[in-house]
Amino acid sequence: MKGLADEPTYSIELLEGGVTLKDVIDTHVCEQALAEKNAFFVADLGVVTRQHVRWRTHMPQIRPFYPVRCNSSPAVIEILATLGAGFVCTSKAEIVLVQSYGVAPENIILGGMCKQLSHIKYAAKNGIDLLVCDNETELRKIARCHPTAMLLLQVVTEAQGEGEETCMAFGSTLKSCRHLLECAKELGMQVVGAKFHVPSCCTDPQAYTHAVSDARCVFDMGDELGFNMKILNIGGGFSGSEVQLEQVHGSIRPLLDMYFSSVSGVALIAEPGSYYVSSAFTVAVNIIGKKVVARDQRGQPLDKLTPNDEPEFLYYMNDGVFGSFASKLLDHTIPAPSVHKKAPLAEDPVFASSLWGPSCDSMDRVVEHCLLPELSVGDWLVFSAMGAHSLGEPSVFTDVHKPPIFYVISTDDWYEMQDAGITLDTTMKNFSLVPYSFQLSPQADAFSTLA
Repeated sequence: MKGLADEPTYSIELLEGGVTLKDVIDTHVCEQALAEKNAFFVADLGVVTRQHVRWRTHMPQIRPFYPVRCNSSPAVIEILATLGAGFVCTSKAEIVLVQSYGVAPENIILGGMCKQLSHIKYAAKNGIDLLVCDNETELRKIARCHPTAMLLLQVVTEAQGEGEETCMAFGSTLKSCRHLLECAKELGMQVVGAKFHVPSCCTDPQAYTHAVSDARCVFDMGDELGFNMKILNIGGGFSGSEVQLEQVHGSIRPLLDMYFSSVSGVALIAEPGSYYVSSAFTVAVNIIGKKVVARDQRGQPLDKLTPNDEPEFLYYMNDGVFGSFASKLLDHTIPAPSVHKKAPLAEDPVFASSLWGPSCDSMDRVVEHCLLPELSVGDWLVFSAMGAHSLGEPSVFTDVHKPPIFYVISTDDWYEMQDAGITLDTTMKNFSLVPYSFQLSPQADAFSTLA
């Protein structure tokens, strides 16, 4: 287990007496105003637990395997490990992280469509046998480095719906799967099942039914060639919405019961990532720069503005797409933020605005267009639902490491976690639970008074 049991690595602030997430953000904004004004996250761990309970309610026959690349925050890993989830890792570093929380090798999948040889060898050395594969080159690479691996063949899905043009399809066609199975047989490799992935940009529930049917075809081909086909991975693409979860389950349950019933002995798993963490994390960023341009005349000097020109504001933040907003590079839309103010004025006029990271790179535009009141350098913006693909490596454009994460949980959610079997003394040994306090330094109190 990572860390010493008597020296917790992280603390979880317990919110009592009606304290809200906004109160916590207010406190840390005041603290940062007296320091370096760095971006920071606030993570509500109760959301992660509630999402797990919701999953077990709607998908009781499907075990979740959390993709670590979605959010590798230690609290998320430890909570999900305690709740009995498996993990999908795409690198040696992710495997080491998950292992540090006592996750057994059989609960780890080495995913990714193009794996480094060293990562495959590390998985072999550490007893991680379940690997994903979708092409012959990868198959032969795995055969050289991990000959006892158990393979899941990734099957391509025909995801149709809004935004499918931005969704890259991974996997083999049914025809290619036949070839891969024959090749695996020739190499003496074990194929134990299939995986498909319907991206979250797909809005057609029928994509899941087609994918389950295709997976059944792969199972039949594998059975015909003598493989023990025993695992079906339905992938990710779960947004976190309970409505979407119900729709997906309603679409696939009849086919799962028909093709992969409980008596068949096939284990059903999935890879919910954003589902668990997206709504649990909120990020606060600081405005570090500002430009004003004439709308529809961007680039014109300010002295050329006429009374009829409506201004547009370009705000530069201390974090961007090369840091906490990396999901923008995955074609994910970043919703407009809220403005952090002690006493916002309802009558404040709003203006066309765009939000940029600190790199001065043309790709570092976080929000292309939104309406905001006029802001000043030093003001704070708060982005909610920022848990997915936001906690990667630190940006090369800043001298600041990853933004700090302040973990919180309400008393009600803490009781729910205990009911789910999570306790600090026996299961979560790397964390301490501390009561949340409004108490700040005298300087911070003075700032709060002036604000």
